[in-house]
Amino acid sequence: MTSKPIKQIHLAAHFPGVNNTTVWSDPEAGSHIEFSSFAHFARTAERAKFDFLFLAEGLRLREQGGKIYDLDVVGRPDTFTILAALAAVTEHLGLTGTINSTFNEPYEVARQFASLDHLSGGRSAWNVVTSWDAFTGENFRRGGFLPQDERYSRAKEFLATTNELFDSWHGDEILADQATGTFLRDAKAGSFVHTGRHFDIHGQFNVPRSPQGRPVIFQAGDSEEGREFAASSADAIFSRYATLDAGRAFYQDVKNRLAKYGRSHDQLLILPAASFVLGDTDAEAEELAKQVRRQQVSGATAIKHLEFVWNRDLSSYDPDGPLPDIDPDVSDDHISKGRAQVRMYRDPLATAREWRELAAANHWSIRDLVIETGNRQTFVGSPQTIAKTIDDYVQADVSDGFILAPHITPGGLDAFADTVVPLLQERGVFRTEYEGPTLRHHLGLAHPDEASDERVAS
Repeated sequence: MTSKPIKQIHLAAHFPGVNNTTVWSDPEAGSHIEFSSFAHFARTAERAKFDFLFLAEGLRLREQGGKIYDLDVVGRPDTFTILAALAAVTEHLGLTGTINSTFNEPYEVARQFASLDHLSGGRSAWNVVTSWDAFTGENFRRGGFLPQDERYSRAKEFLATTNELFDSWHGDEILADQATGTFLRDAKAGSFVHTGRHFDIHGQFNVPRSPQGRPVIFQAGDSEEGREFAASSADAIFSRYATLDAGRAFYQDVKNRLAKYGRSHDQLLILPAASFVLGDTDAEAEELAKQVRRQQVSGATAIKHLEFVWNRDLSSYDPDGPLPDIDPDVSDDHISKGRAQVRMYRDPLATAREWRELAAANHWSIRDLVIETGNRQTFVGSPQTIAKTIDDYVQADVSDGFILAPHITPGGLDAFADTVVPLLQERGVFRTEYEGPTLRHHLGLAHPDEASDERVAS
């Protein structure tokens, strides 16, 4: 009987911006928009030999009750601008950005990612997402939104079209010495024609083939359509399932979908988002975690969160008092705009009943309830405990690694880099040096040309 090979752990860092994860009011918290914060965060991740840095994307500031949500007032700087700047202050770290396929065009996005891949020496990655809400769509020419099946139909064709553009510079048309600035062997290089349901374009792509051929493709959807999209087209999928049982079930479900697309298990990585709280001892970390959760959920934040479910203005309620005795408004006119949480609670009336029962049984206030029912830190403990837990989870096929989101920006990753990473390296499950120049090397993914050659050979 052969033993299962030891898996190497993939680690990445999520710069979270201002949201319910970050404790932006902490004295140690810095700016969430100044470049020095992004540079500090990226350099720490690279010092720790992480695979990549990840940036989410917000295309409109969230609103609640007609006012900009207080955790969003810092704004959302442009993803490509930040990643291009970070390419200049890092050498190895992958640079992953979320770019929406609902409100952009394939030519523009392909050109931006191909350029970023050149600028970074082959370290770009694209998290392909769709947008469901008309509120965000109001910022764009098309406006409105697409039904879920249409969103993924467009996303699939969007990705296929960008791949055609990336691949248009391929083969005999490309001169080997691109440093001279002369790229064309003949006029065919970059030529493309795409005719489809969502896009009908033709012309010439003007960015030569980049070091990775194509950027690494990430996907973040958890729906049936999202899982299929990832299995058919993505190199990695973000997961919100970081617990043992739920994570293992998600892992097996998505990995088992790969075969029908002619793909093997190692061609798609599953990387859940994870938060952490470190202490010198497990007990110290548990106490600190409680403090962090209370910092993350102020009284005002607790009321805002309750409004996601009640869909009513609850500003007159005391966050340290009991839950409202009125029922949620289940109409389609949502008080919260641009928030996915509105869709998380499919049955607000049932959720309200459950929460009232929990609050009564435990003597919880509104704020207590939001703290206790909200997201817990994924990993809490000493460096030794967290290193062992992460390793155990990866070896048990809960995931292939984790995307870490600290609660302090930009210095919250420092302690993990200094204390947990060396322990993982001692276990032999995490790199001590980068072994290749591109993000595909870090993730163990083949270059698209190599993958094509393997398919032809088979």
